[in-house]
Amino acid sequence: MKGTNNAFLWGGVPVLDLVDKFGAPIYVYDCAKIAQQYDRFVAAFDVPSLHVNFACKALTNISILRFLRSLGAGIDAVSIGEIEHALRAGYETSQIVFTPSSVSLKELDQAAALGVRITLDNMEAIRHWGRKHPGYPVALRINPHIMAGGNRKISVGHIDSKFGISIHHLEEVIQVSKDAGVRICGLHMHTGSDILDVQVFLQATEILFAAAEQFELLDYIDFGSGFKVAYKEGDIETDIELFGREVSARFRTFADRHNPALQLMFEPGKFLVSEAGLFLAKANVVKKSPTTTFVGLNTGFNHLIRPMFYDAYHEIINASNPSGDKGIYSVVGYICETDTFAWNRRIAEVHPGDVLAFKNAGAYAYMMASNYNSRLLPAEVLIHDQHPHLIRKRQEMKDLFRHQTDPPLPF
Repeated sequence: MKGTNNAFLWGGVPVLDLVDKFGAPIYVYDCAKIAQQYDRFVAAFDVPSLHVNFACKALTNISILRFLRSLGAGIDAVSIGEIEHALRAGYETSQIVFTPSSVSLKELDQAAALGVRITLDNMEAIRHWGRKHPGYPVALRINPHIMAGGNRKISVGHIDSKFGISIHHLEEVIQVSKDAGVRICGLHMHTGSDILDVQVFLQATEILFAAAEQFELLDYIDFGSGFKVAYKEGDIETDIELFGREVSARFRTFADRHNPALQLMFEPGKFLVSEAGLFLAKANVVKKSPTTTFVGLNTGFNHLIRPMFYDAYHEIINASNPSGDKGIYSVVGYICETDTFAWNRRIAEVHPGDVLAFKNAGAYAYMMASNYNSRLLPAEVLIHDQHPHLIRKRQEMKDLFRHQTDPPLPF
């Protein structure tokens, strides 16, 4: 947003002030936007018992998790590290659901020792669970065999996906669970990310409802997430209000027949935090070729890989000149690879030293960053009530060598 003095603001704070105080590149998150998205999501559903677990792989910073806990969210974790983050953020074990993929039995045992809710996604794990953890209820992740998502890389419920147990193996799953003495307390499904068509979601929910009919008594049904947010002005997003009305009606009917105390569960990640995030970087150079004008930044795919990995679109604003005349630029990074953030994008005139702001940088952005090219990771800042707080320090050069041992080898 622009301020009255033509300053570009985020969370009510001038972006250039943030760069002056904390440096760049830097990630900035707005608590108000996270709260707005959480409230919108919860308001979309009308069921007796709704529980929203934040898919913390989207943004696993303790301060972010603590803020979401204050709003009423639980946690969906996919690793022991994420569970430990949630515990440090003050979550009770009953508020954490561990939904991993292809992890070792040892890691499942570690999660059980911590006492969190657990979701299993393969037969071996079910048999192991009966032997090792009798009486510890678990959920099952079902693969509904639906192709859904913005592209194949983020479609995870189709027949060739590694995620979940095939819906065609349901009878075998039920029998194996009974033979192993495993009590199934919940069913889980996630079809993909960036899904626009509400009907695709509803098709998948009907499959999961049909599967749930075959279990004696479930405590909850988890429909995952995958809701698309708007990446630019006028962009299409998932109609969460329509989806909420449709799913709520179906869920209430199912619960009335089977278990009035049944809990409806979701695990949104991007929907809650993507639009709250802004990534700020400085222009190192503006360079012209015969056909293209490049803006080279003091960052690269080591800090924001989504445009290269997912072909993701991020709106880019020249925060130093937000109302200037537009030019056509290809925005690139400083990594010795082809790390192009945007080709031929209309951006207000850019000069070396200008700060460029990438919107929709709250999900799967910092969390997918790396030290490639021996570059340092940026800082993170959280804005609460228009006050910025440093929630992760910028790496220093010594951090690159912290875990290298340099033994006395004969060379």
